[in-house]
Amino acid sequence: MKTFRDLIDDCLPSVQEIFPWDLAELIISEQPPLLLDVREPREFGAFHIANSLNVPRGILETACDFGYEDTVPDLVKSRDKQVVVICRSGNRSVLAAFVMQLMGYKNVSSLKTGIRGWNDFEQPLFDQQEQLVTTDDVDAILSVPPTPEQLGKL
Repeated sequence: MKTFRDLIDDCLPSVQEIFPWDLAELIISEQPPLLLDVREPREFGAFHIANSLNVPRGILETACDFGYEDTVPDLVKSRDKQVVVICRSGNRSVLAAFVMQLMGYKNVSSLKTGIRGWNDFEQPLFDQQEQLVTTDDVDAILSVPPTPEQLGKL
């Protein structure tokens, strides 16, 4: 049996990762990447990087292909574009980037440290109304620890 961490470790050698400061530079470049946030809608609504596309990890494969009710045409058409996948801490994004490579995406990478690292680098995050969310507010949400049940300590 493999753990979640085992799955990440299996995919990491095949996935390019970029740091928040590298992404900050890419965003202001002449050809900014497509920012794909694979967190759940409630996570994305609380705070996200400006101009990110939210496609939850659970529907990623159908969003990346034509012919499904979850198809996201802009995403399907981005197989040859630079895509940076974003999640909370850089784990789900590794899995998503790995799968996207299998599906033919040629220039996909994962944001190492995820939204956590982006916030630690003090880069702007916005809520669902596109209002700036303070670094402290993001920290407060991200620092909620797992419950004893989630840790397996019953």
